[in-house]
Amino acid sequence: MKNKKCEFKYIKKISGGVSLMAKTLVIVESPAKAKTIEKFLGKSHYTVKASVGHVRDLPKSQLGVDIENNFEPQYINIRGKGDVIKELKKEAKKSKQVYLATDPDREGEAISWHLAHILNLDESEDCRIEFNEITKDAIKKAIKHPRNIDINLVDAQQARRVLDRLLGYQISPILWQKVRKGLSAGRVQSVTTKLICDREKEIKAFIPKEYWTIDVEAKTVKDKDITLKFYGKNDEKIELENEEAVNEILKEMEGKDLKVEKIESKSRRKSAPKPFTTSMLQQEGANKLFFTTKKTMMIAQELYEGIDIEGEGTVGLISYIRTDSKRISDEAKEKAKGYIVNNLGENYYKNTGDKKEKKDTKKVQDAHEAIRPTSVDRTPESIKASLSKDQYKLYNLIWRRFVASQMEDSVFDILNVECKIGDIVFKATGSKMKFDGYTKVYNFSEREDKILPSIEKGDILNIENILPDQHFTQPPARYTEASLVKTLEELGIGRPSTYAPTIATILNREYVEKQGTSLCPTELGIIVTDILENNFHKFIDVDFTADMESKLDVIEEGNTDWKKIVSESYAPLKEAIEEALENIEKVNMDEETDEICENCGSNMVIKYGRFGKFMACKNYPDCKTTRPIMNKIGVKCPKCEEGDIILRKSKRGKAFYGCSNYPNCDFVAWNKPTGEFCEKCGSYMVEKVTKSETKTVCSNKECNKETKEHNDGKE
Repeated sequence: MKNKKCEFKYIKKISGGVSLMAKTLVIVESPAKAKTIEKFLGKSHYTVKASVGHVRDLPKSQLGVDIENNFEPQYINIRGKGDVIKELKKEAKKSKQVYLATDPDREGEAISWHLAHILNLDESEDCRIEFNEITKDAIKKAIKHPRNIDINLVDAQQARRVLDRLLGYQISPILWQKVRKGLSAGRVQSVTTKLICDREKEIKAFIPKEYWTIDVEAKTVKDKDITLKFYGKNDEKIELENEEAVNEILKEMEGKDLKVEKIESKSRRKSAPKPFTTSMLQQEGANKLFFTTKKTMMIAQELYEGIDIEGEGTVGLISYIRTDSKRISDEAKEKAKGYIVNNLGENYYKNTGDKKEKKDTKKVQDAHEAIRPTSVDRTPESIKASLSKDQYKLYNLIWRRFVASQMEDSVFDILNVECKIGDIVFKATGSKMKFDGYTKVYNFSEREDKILPSIEKGDILNIENILPDQHFTQPPARYTEASLVKTLEELGIGRPSTYAPTIATILNREYVEKQGTSLCPTELGIIVTDILENNFHKFIDVDFTADMESKLDVIEEGNTDWKKIVSESYAPLKEAIEEALENIEKVNMDEETDEICENCGSNMVIKYGRFGKFMACKNYPDCKTTRPIMNKIGVKCPKCEEGDIILRKSKRGKAFYGCSNYPNCDFVAWNKPTGEFCEKCGSYMVEKVTKSETKTVCSNKECNKETKEHNDGKE
């Protein structure tokens, strides 16, 4: 059947013999985006419909890749999308023209390609439009400049999809057979899990190393306090590795004066941060707002697709959210300049003139800009009433980061003081902000100037205290979501759009768990990673995964055939799978406990099921007794005084504490009971976790309020 072109000659007959030209159909991915765009284009000439994501994909029930036929993917219409596809076909048939307006990236290009296939459009015609932001001007401009579907982008997405399917669908069954059902392996998720496991190994293998510091508290000639830190001897830096080395220094200091030998004043400039890429937005969302990467991307999607702003209607507030470019359009820069000059002052604007920005050395998808507000004049405060609390927080972060990126450096006056006791050197550094620059807008932490007292070269300082102190080096920190995203980006693993779903996947699979904000591997995660590392080392190797991303870039540029890349990667995978099936021994993850089965008296064992851990009788299948695992915290219930307090989870996954005697005892608390009771009112005490600390407080809010007011009054 011959493909239809994107332009349809369709005349609709109406009563009275008058004919009207049919509307133009625009297809986007999400209903929210469709609603916003239809408002800009007008319903009289345009119909905007949503595909609701992908409409065609590889089948879930089978591999879906014809390996013998040069890795040809066997796409099918996605189950459950029948009504959506039927409606799109109906609208396309009666439209004079069809524009595919999916997201401006590989995934979006592939969705347009699949839509063209389903709607029988000619992909070589100009039926593809794209935009970096959902604003009236951007949409109107895109409509005027359609293009054909970029098959190189599509092929890069197909290569990624087929490779991920080959790895996942051929390695995962081995894990089901050798460990337990429901497990999965993936090109990016398995490498990410390995990074977290490797960090845990580093922590456990870490041997603390002793080191010492020496501080000197002294008085200046004008009787002002100053603290200096030991540096070394004769201008050479020395590390104090043990108490013996410290005692030698202290002995040399005896009976000698502390003399000011050198004073150096200078200015230091701190440049404004660049506007957000996707990974930096996720990192700052975690560090500044304490959002998970998943939450950051969910809220960013809402801001991008459109928010109903009072007085404006629905409008996209930020530019496209999946980007690793730091580039900003000239038009956006000019708008930022106007805002800064008019509202903050000309001295706050950084005029770079014709100076070109330094390009990133690594491969960057520079098709669209960095993440920025669609209008700098739409300040966070001016639209706060139209936003949810979390939407406001994230928009405020993005808006401030963008404005700050166009502002002048902050400037600090630095004072370095060097003093000597004989040939032993002590140093102190003071700093004072001279000009706040970009920090006037982008400053999320309190900074205090460190002012050194007035001091002159040649002054003799009066030593008040000498404070030697022993320290030990600390193991590397566990990954947080923010630091993991940063590492994935630095290593070239995945793309900005994959970071949040990858982290969500390894948490949902229980390969990794959260302890506070730290990501820790579970026993299951370690076992699976060891199996993959021992049998599929190449495919969960950081370099292999990063190299594959580079090859996808080459495909996108049109410089190689995507099936050739897939074929080269599959050959060693096939060999590894055959060896793994023979070599991997079945792993028994059942853990015997001291709990006794009430039916047959045997010990209970911990098993892994579809919904996590549970207890089952050791004599299964002869005895089929099971019970849930109670995460006891070692505290008796403060209400019934008989049951144990256990850690539980709500339907939404939020942790809370309840009594093991439920439903006979209905005690429940969000904060962890400590087993202690308030001396003032007798209520039970709980651990209160805030963003900065964990403290023990009374569970009685009124008692807490009185205590706070009393303490505030004393202060």
